[in-house]
Amino acid sequence: MPAEIFSMDVEMLDKLNKGYVDSVQKSDVRWFDEHLSDDFLNSNPDGSIVDRAGFLAQIAKPMALKGLRPVDVRIRILGEIAIIHARTTFTKPGGTPGAGRYTDIWQRRVGRWLCVAAHVTRG
Repeated sequence: MPAEIFSMDVEMLDKLNKGYVDSVQKSDVRWFDEHLSDDFLNSNPDGSIVDRAGFLAQIAKPMALKGLRPVDVRIRILGEIAIIHARTTFTKPGGTPGAGRYTDIWQRRVGRWLCVAAHVTRG
């Protein structure tokens, strides 16, 4: 892959990653409806797994955590697949700091990146 195209993909995936986290915080179902694949699966912090419809239902509920932000973001592009690993920081409902990790898997489908899977942990 030419360096110029690789750089554009990294920029796009970085923007999508920021949009993902921002949309979780804002309960923005519309953003996810546009950026998740039809076969999307999410592993929740409690160990459960939900499909696209289940995830959208979860996102529609107001987020109890405040100040959710990604840190230590690593974007790896492997052909038509990209894996984003990152840490999150946030404030828990009681006001104490919290942190977690996530891994999002994106696939280029028909010329655009769609999230096909995610895994979230929180401490």
